[in-house]
Amino acid sequence: MTTAAPRRLIIDTDVAMGAPGEDIDDGFALAFAVAEPRLRLELVTTVEGNTDVDSATVLATDLLRRLGRQDIPVIRGADRAILGLRRPRARQSDVLDRLGPPPPASQHAATAIVDHVMAHPDEVTLAAIGPLTNIATALAIEPGLADAIDEIVLMGGYFFGTQGNATVPGEFNIWADPEAAVRVLRSGARIRMVGLDVTYQVRMNRQQAAELAENGGEFGRFAGACGLGWIETLRQRYPKSTTHGTFHLHDPLAVAVVAYPELISWTDAHVDVALDGVARGVTIADIGGHPDERAPNALIARDVDAERFVALLLERLASV
Repeated sequence: MTTAAPRRLIIDTDVAMGAPGEDIDDGFALAFAVAEPRLRLELVTTVEGNTDVDSATVLATDLLRRLGRQDIPVIRGADRAILGLRRPRARQSDVLDRLGPPPPASQHAATAIVDHVMAHPDEVTLAAIGPLTNIATALAIEPGLADAIDEIVLMGGYFFGTQGNATVPGEFNIWADPEAAVRVLRSGARIRMVGLDVTYQVRMNRQQAAELAENGGEFGRFAGACGLGWIETLRQRYPKSTTHGTFHLHDPLAVAVVAYPELISWTDAHVDVALDGVARGVTIADIGGHPDERAPNALIARDVDAERFVALLLERLASV
């Protein structure tokens, strides 16, 4: 039996793992991509989002060093939304003081994405786990990118339910640059969207993080310790939460389905994003299927095999 070649992968991320008090799931997503035999991570690009883009660039570089994959390029991207708006965000001075500033960039993330995809048409998947600014810019630079890319898998949107992120309408990655999201969704590229309503179903608990911290490989032990620290940060930040002792695994799920799409049940939809008023940044999905409706432009996640995914993630994290 012939083994399928690993899927070539770019990850575009606003990674904050390693910054005090910041979310860690982007870092788990990077580690999964490195550890998973079905994936070949070839490029990491960074974007302003959960942390500033300089810190994200430094942290992604440091995580790949910890994973023994300094050969994977990390390219700095957008420091503001597609319309030039910059979301107020404190720079992670602790990160830059500890690890130093990012090296001077030879090119922008958007051009790096274009160059890599166009050099390997129909072979590269892009996992977008932050705001979509770099991807929208890349599509503007090279409209042919939409046809040349194998698939865009993004963590974004909220489709089946009534609750989005706690502090913004809808879901953060779309809300942070809704104009970019609209451009990506209207590009004609093949798109899968893993929404917050589905990623809310996947969590790591304190016992799992502790076991990883004790029994994992060098990076796995680091990841487990970060997980325990993040659980404590969430307990202090949200004292009334009903999910104490766990944390969600939003971004790792979006990367995992590049290799294992069967983890999720998918639904065809025409997805758009509100750009005005109090609903700005909210995703709207037309899934009715009536003949006069607009053609689907994405597959959206509807449900997930949470138990299988968490077991898979723990196995991959423990191996590195």
